Amino acid sequence: MATSFNLSDHNDDVNIYECEVRLKFRIIEDKLAIDERDQSALLESLVDAYTYGDDEYLESLESQISIQEIQALEASPEMRRQLIRLRNCRNLA
Repeated sequence: MATSFNLSDHNDDVNIYECEVRLKFRIIEDKLAIDERDQSALLESLVDAYTYGDDEYLESLESQISIQEIQALEASPEMRRQLIRLRNCRNLA
């Protein structure tokens, strides 16, 4: 049984966005700390360092941010379900 729906008809404040962030910076860090971390832990650590801002250990070089609203059907089923929950919650309030 197929069910069709169109989430784009909703004129809500909650939407799905595709975001791309490009950061370029220099950081002074212990080589072993960088080499031994897995990719997700390393990314989290670098982003944390970047959010604290420039200091004697970090030098920002470039940042670019691109944000684009996407259709709900382009997102994963889990994200679409969460969007529906958020919209329903706001409609009840």
